[in-house]
Amino acid sequence: MVRVLLDVSAVPAQPVGAGIYTIALASGLAAHPAVDLHLLARRADDRWSTVAPAATLHARAPELRPARLAWEQTSAARVTDKIRPDVYHGPHYTLPLRGTTRSVVTVHDLTFFDHPEWHERSKVIYFRHMIRAAAARADTVICVSEHTARRLRAVAPPTGDIEVIYHGVDHERFRPEATRADDLARLAGHGVSPPFIAFVGTIEPRKDVPIVVRAFARIAPMRPDLRLVLAGGNGWGTDAVRKAVVDSGVATRIIRTGYVPDDVVAALYRRAEVVAYPSLEEGFGLPALEALACGAALVTTSGSAVEEVVGDAAFVVPPGDLEAFGGAAMTLLDNTERNAELRAAGPERAARFTWDSTIERHVEVYERIAGRAAA
Repeated sequence: MVRVLLDVSAVPAQPVGAGIYTIALASGLAAHPAVDLHLLARRADDRWSTVAPAATLHARAPELRPARLAWEQTSAARVTDKIRPDVYHGPHYTLPLRGTTRSVVTVHDLTFFDHPEWHERSKVIYFRHMIRAAAARADTVICVSEHTARRLRAVAPPTGDIEVIYHGVDHERFRPEATRADDLARLAGHGVSPPFIAFVGTIEPRKDVPIVVRAFARIAPMRPDLRLVLAGGNGWGTDAVRKAVVDSGVATRIIRTGYVPDDVVAALYRRAEVVAYPSLEEGFGLPALEALACGAALVTTSGSAVEEVVGDAAFVVPPGDLEAFGGAAMTLLDNTERNAELRAAGPERAARFTWDSTIERHVEVYERIAGRAAA
């Protein structure tokens, strides 16, 4: 059995993307017969006894991010020395740079290098340094897509191995089959009713939500009953979205729900006429995969990991191209045959991605590293 110390201290109260990955990892590893899982959590974060009841919890990290990041580099090694894991895993870009424990780090994307304008300056400075340092220190860097692995090799070449391990999707929650009445009741609780176009994701610059708003403004006069639903919490840099909504001329037909739970997300995907995910850059693109799993007619973008994930199961257009994006959305609204083709293709494509497979690949990495240490 391999003893793993997984750092879950970066997972926010409303997890998305990397947070969902970390929760799935904790849950799956805790139940795995080959793993003795220990979790390094924030002091006030009590969810882990429910998420991973078989794991041993070490709630030591400070609550606030600046203090937590400093604590990771000054004090986390003391916890590691006490637990003596075979492998330490930092699932969110960083790991302690002191100590002798074998280590794994997950890198989700390289936008801190490629697009610093999408992040707060302090985070860019910190994470550029820490990604380079973690890649140099880790025995293995896990990348969540081939796209991310290529960018890592280019901007922060690792000393150890690179393993590409895709995310999974929760096929119990995100599935095409559900009672229409139940879905409509969930949506009604957030002021949503069909017909609508849906975007789901954190409202931040990389998602290019303004292009969805502008495309909808062009479509709206031809579809007087259609609305646009923007679901997701606010990230950093949301002014452009607010301005696009105000300038659209159809602001009364645009619904901002804020962060919504998974059952509502799945209902949005299933009941939307079109799901829009026009991200400019992604390390993986979990919302796109969840949309496919629900049988959505998805319009998304080329040039990043999203294209790698969705394959032929989505309508893919160049990022930032309003004409192409709006045209694709209109095609799926008008062409019922094409819409139905994508709805059928999505679940088949998404079936290739499971959290069970993701967990097994992680365990293989841990066992290989532990074996090296034993040798």
